[in-house]
Amino acid sequence: MNLEEWKLRNRRSRSYSHFDSRTSLDRVWKYIDDPTKVARHGFYPFIHYTQSFVKYKKGEGIKPKNREICYSAHLDRFIYSYYGHKLNGFYNGKVKQLDIDDSVIAYRDNLHKNNIHFAKRAIDYIKSTNDCYIMIGDFTGFFDNLDHTYLKKMLCKVMDVEKLPSDYFAVYKNITKYSYWNIDSLLELNNLKMNNEGILELKQLKTVLTPEQFKALKKEHIKPNLNCYGIPQGSAISAVLSNIYMLEFDEAIKRVVSAKQGLYMRYSDDFIIVLPKVSVEQYKHDFEILNTNIQKIPSLKLEPDKTQVFHYTNRQIISCNEMVLDCVKNKGNFMNYLGFTFDGQNVTLRDKTISKYYYKLYRKLKTISKNKGVTKNGRRISCENVYLRYSVKGSGDKNGNFLTYVRRAENIFGSHERVAQIRKKHMQKIRKKLNEV
Repeated sequence: MNLEEWKLRNRRSRSYSHFDSRTSLDRVWKYIDDPTKVARHGFYPFIHYTQSFVKYKKGEGIKPKNREICYSAHLDRFIYSYYGHKLNGFYNGKVKQLDIDDSVIAYRDNLHKNNIHFAKRAIDYIKSTNDCYIMIGDFTGFFDNLDHTYLKKMLCKVMDVEKLPSDYFAVYKNITKYSYWNIDSLLELNNLKMNNEGILELKQLKTVLTPEQFKALKKEHIKPNLNCYGIPQGSAISAVLSNIYMLEFDEAIKRVVSAKQGLYMRYSDDFIIVLPKVSVEQYKHDFEILNTNIQKIPSLKLEPDKTQVFHYTNRQIISCNEMVLDCVKNKGNFMNYLGFTFDGQNVTLRDKTISKYYYKLYRKLKTISKNKGVTKNGRRISCENVYLRYSVKGSGDKNGNFLTYVRRAENIFGSHERVAQIRKKHMQKIRKKLNEV
């Protein structure tokens, strides 16, 4: 993405409320493009909240999960986004130089592909080997544990400098030694309810506090990150910083895997390594080398429950965690990668992906059913919104829906795969629930 494309994408103000007023890129461009001003810029604290959502795990059903999210003030967001764009330029040049451009696939602004393309690439490669070992890994608390000193070292490496320029250092300092203000206290200070309705009202205010209130209350409510690790998840620069942090890791793993004519891809904190046509003993040796390279990077730790090892042979996927992973039992004979499941023969949407879709659909239908199809004002509830959001009828809408994604996956994988099975019966399920009202 060049600068003009970035400016076009980021030209508008964001709708949420923060400590400063909403603004557009045109109004702040001269400011954020001036390194001396950025070097002296006073960043506001992030607003922090806990995002709750559900995850599906086969055999265990729906489980609640929380994610800590921080979002920045409006001018701060433009600075983080702009410097993220500039760092992406440095990064894209560096990964080409190191020949790892095709291995790092998340948060890139120049690949013009999505997770469907990357999942297909991995699965097609596995099929082409006829016999291989596969490792799918995940790192524990990735963003929360990034080591600040090591991150600065990698920033200098990607920029080819010995010391960060003052403006880049200011951005680095404020994304690592960041501070935040919990949204609960902001709701309370504005006499708003601590629920989704209250949050929506808060986001419609001009600012969450007046300048006078901010000055008087900041010592009581602002909480700093006193750790020497961790960056906020959700900022406009966090994604590119996570890629830069992994630069030496990607380089080392790609070198080992390429020597074996294998495949390595990393999508944020998820990665896949495929080593073709190796014996059991050779793979055990290769796994130790891979694990050693993981341990060399500060704060990188494999998540045991999400790290899986498989053997692909005779068009079958065979779980073999116990062969190389301590205290990790063998699991199902299928692999999940970037939202898709591969059992050695067929590719389908992952159970968790489908269950999440039906969970949201049934929750919406349950609300309609509970209210007997009538609003609080006595009006009949229109089902048009249900069809637009959850059925094939809305998949062609300009905003699209989950079925739009399914259709895109079918186009990329091909109609011979079973990724689009969900479309066959979803309308019957919706109508059946609505007929109960």
